[in-house]
Amino acid sequence: MLDDILRKQDGVITMDQAQKCGLSRHAVDRLVRSGHWQRRWRGVFFVADREFSDAARVRVAVLSNGATAVATGLTAAWWLGLTKFAPDVVEVTVPRVSNHIRRAGIHIRRRDLQPADIVEHNGLRVTSLPLTVVEAAVRPGGGPQLLDQALQRHTDLPKLWAAHLRNKGRWGSPRARMLLKAAEEGTRSAAERLFAKLLRQAGITGWKANQKLLGWEVDFLFEGDRLVVEVDGWAHHVDPETFRLDRIKQNALVRARYRVFRYTWIDLTQYEDRVIAEIRAR
Repeated sequence: MLDDILRKQDGVITMDQAQKCGLSRHAVDRLVRSGHWQRRWRGVFFVADREFSDAARVRVAVLSNGATAVATGLTAAWWLGLTKFAPDVVEVTVPRVSNHIRRAGIHIRRRDLQPADIVEHNGLRVTSLPLTVVEAAVRPGGGPQLLDQALQRHTDLPKLWAAHLRNKGRWGSPRARMLLKAAEEGTRSAAERLFAKLLRQAGITGWKANQKLLGWEVDFLFEGDRLVVEVDGWAHHVDPETFRLDRIKQNALVRARYRVFRYTWIDLTQYEDRVIAEIRAR
């Protein structure tokens, strides 16, 4: 049982867990004195026979703040697989009425989370996926890209709105509302209108919108350059069938020796200078 816990928890174990496995406090102290275990914080230990990984670091940070602590923000996003890299500082949320010591490498937030917004994932308490998305998206290093990717692969807009509304007043709430509103309004047609506006503002000519080409309708056609530009809204507006047909259309255009540029709502709102530079260099 002890080996199973250590394997599942990246070499991290609490005193309570050790005692449930039959170890006394004296036995744990002997393991620490012998160097087999390391005391990472009061009541939290790490087995010294393995690498202290990012997962172990996050576990220690959360478990060392008590049974009610929850990984949140970008820490929760990484734990749930929404981001690739573990944050340098572990964000942990604890109940509003609590007393926790500030420590290097851990950012403590005090807020009472509802049961609907807490899940256990790989043996650690973290915010639910919808709340994680709306909170991580407004953290430095998150941004609209995280929200867009989550809508593509993991969740939908109504669930994100529900999590946001259950947690109004938290840090970053106004910014999260703006992102959700942008996602709600960022339909494909809105993205097309925005792209056309960017072209006009940049003085770029030689294009036509919503043209028939090889039996398909394309969003923007630069006929003289044999260039097609396809514009997508926020991910949740692209259902699986539309996604499939878009790829068939793109393959047909490429076979006919048309180049195809594809831009998303994120590209048009966050990286418009790059988009216009690519069109100018066509």
